[in-house]
Amino acid sequence: MKRISRAVALAAVLALAAAACNANNKSTPNAGSSASAAEPGGTFHVLSTAKEISFDPAKSQNLGVSSIHLVLRGLTSWKTSPDKAAELVPDLATDTGKVSDGGKTWTYKLKSGLKYSDGSPIVAADIKYGVERSFAPELSGGLGYHKSLLVGGDKYTGPYKGGELASIETPDDTTIIFKLNKPYGDWPWIVSMPAFSPVPKKADTDPAHYGEKPVASGPYQVQSYAPGSKLVLVRNPNWDKSTDQARTGLPDSIVTDMGLQPDVVNQRLIADSGDDKFAATTGVSVPAALIPTISGNPAVKARVATSPSGALAYLAMNTKRPALSNPQVRKAIEYAVDKQAVQVAQGGPEYGGEIASTLITPGMNGYNKYNLYEAPPAGDPEKAKQLLQAAGVSNLNLVLVADSTSSGAAGLGVAQAIQQGLKRAGITVTIKPMDNTPLTDLITGNKPDFDLTVSSWLPDFPSAIGNIQPLIASSEIGNGGYNISRYSNPAVDSAIAAATAEPDLNKSASLWAAVDKQAMADAPLVPLIYARNAFLHGSKVQNFYLPPYPPYANVLIVGLSK
Repeated sequence: MKRISRAVALAAVLALAAAACNANNKSTPNAGSSASAAEPGGTFHVLSTAKEISFDPAKSQNLGVSSIHLVLRGLTSWKTSPDKAAELVPDLATDTGKVSDGGKTWTYKLKSGLKYSDGSPIVAADIKYGVERSFAPELSGGLGYHKSLLVGGDKYTGPYKGGELASIETPDDTTIIFKLNKPYGDWPWIVSMPAFSPVPKKADTDPAHYGEKPVASGPYQVQSYAPGSKLVLVRNPNWDKSTDQARTGLPDSIVTDMGLQPDVVNQRLIADSGDDKFAATTGVSVPAALIPTISGNPAVKARVATSPSGALAYLAMNTKRPALSNPQVRKAIEYAVDKQAVQVAQGGPEYGGEIASTLITPGMNGYNKYNLYEAPPAGDPEKAKQLLQAAGVSNLNLVLVADSTSSGAAGLGVAQAIQQGLKRAGITVTIKPMDNTPLTDLITGNKPDFDLTVSSWLPDFPSAIGNIQPLIASSEIGNGGYNISRYSNPAVDSAIAAATAEPDLNKSASLWAAVDKQAMADAPLVPLIYARNAFLHGSKVQNFYLPPYPPYANVLIVGLSK
């Protein structure tokens, strides 16, 4: 789960995720460009700001729809649609997992006939080894949920110095068993992450550079990689479409132009000439400054993909500060905030996002639309004043820290919208601009000297645990955690534990929906907007849209028209 105010970092992480297609295409309602228009063949071009791209599964934080999964398969994978929650599907495994031992043991069987690009068979021991590599300190940085869940993971140091991890068993070539230290119902989502891609031990002779040309299990393999310049993917001749529900493998090749400036990416895609007709961006959003240009040109606007939903942008209230320890004061702020001004600062309803009132975002299993603090879009300052008066509070002065380098939800534009909204309720807000790194250190550290901050959050996989647990669980306070409201409620923590342990995903969704309301009754933070993404693509790029989650196009189903 990640805070996504760091636009540049996010663009790099998702540099190959796939380009946005046309979620607004009026000729194909709700579906983006028609799937039938996509034909096998051609070269898909990705225009990226990233200077480096690694396909090392141990070091990757990529989402399940992004380009690393074109080259590497996992035990499970994601299927997306324009208007529904992402669906978990078997990938290398025959199903999404069989659970036993009260939710602590998960068993997977591999499909038959699976091969790498070199023709050798994919076996369970390769997946075990791939997971073990992710524990090696020299390969740090990847998504690490499994590290705290697998028995012995807290002390394991990877296969290079620590031997094998006993809690991953491979009794034969097609069976892999995971032993967890607690019940975890979302484990089938965890095994879709990059670290669960197979890595043959014999191929791991140079771990530091493995990600430049990994052994391919997906429809594509790396042909060439020039950092800062170009990455070329070509077909894997041994990929079998009949074993793969998640990928279409339509283009013959995928070429990523790297190290581009964001304005260059958008201008090239607006121009739509030459190879750029077959191009798209996966990490460069349409900036507010370009919205009038795009909106004024129907041909260009038809090539903008916008997500129905996205990251939760929110105002965190430091509940440990004396001025904000009273829930009635926090509830006053819930009413006073001008969410409409925040929405405008981020590009308006169409490009900025829908006004939010929940922790769980639309498109997540468990999202249930409700609003405990009903107010007009611009807020209700009079209601806020009444609550403050009833609480015996006047002349409230608060310090809001914000990212001086961001134009997103953690930036100064949103901070100023918060400031002017609270002023109408008699609350004085002083904005303290900070660079990103010291700001992050302050709000996630152990000396939280601030009252308010603005942030945004996008889960790493399609489960409401990613909306809830990082932002409000007591375990996530300080030490780099993202409960930046410092909210702690033992009853809520117990409810989180129960939802986490539930293996039935429909039952867990209803549990998470209840936790959402339970926590928001204490007003630890103010949901602002569900921030949309908007990406341009060329006129020949087909079969792309931005789903509610994740708000990035699914590169696994990319296609081109001729």
